Amino acid sequence: MSQRQHAMVVALTGGVAAGKTAVTRRFEALGVHVHDADVAAREVIEPGTSGLAEVVAAFGAAVLDDSGRLDRAAMRQRVFADPAARRTLEAIIHPRVRQWLHERARAERGPYCLLAIPLLAENIEHYRWVDRVLLIDAPEPVQIERLVARDGIDETLARRMLAHQANRAERLALADDVIENSGDEAALDAAVAELHRRYLTLTPNR
Repeated sequence: MSQRQHAMVVALTGGVAAGKTAVTRRFEALGVHVHDADVAAREVIEPGTSGLAEVVAAFGAAVLDDSGRLDRAAMRQRVFADPAARRTLEAIIHPRVRQWLHERARAERGPYCLLAIPLLAENIEHYRWVDRVLLIDAPEPVQIERLVARDGIDETLARRMLAHQANRAERLALADDVIENSGDEAALDAAVAELHRRYLTLTPNR
């Protein structure tokens, strides 16, 4: 059997305000590379990219701000009110994000890397190539409480945001590993350390 040449790829996901960033920071502190879909989504529509050119072709130059970048606030309002516009924008950005993540994962030569993909459950058919799925899980009341505190929004909007995502059962069905994050952040240290040790035992490139 030929030796595997690339890193094990762990897709990290979770609902809004589940605590994904707190977990990825801890993995990064252990030297693990984290490639973030949100970072990718910004990079693939930077000025000069084919992604931004396609957005402008679809929506017009009015979507740009004075510096020639996408006016994200205006674009968010537009796609939130218009499902067809949202689908058009996603059809431009999502394939480029997937390619960005795939290229970085395949370039890794360490034992393993993480891909932070908030909407993994909604797009799992495009990520069958990942090796494992790590779910950061929190009960819905905890997510709502965190969202209200973090974003300064009311509970109604927080519930609406959760309703637009896959539910807990759908995410749990995909997960190989779960970090339950309903309590204090300090509890994450031990959970991440334990998973890090486990992942190292699963990889051939130690």
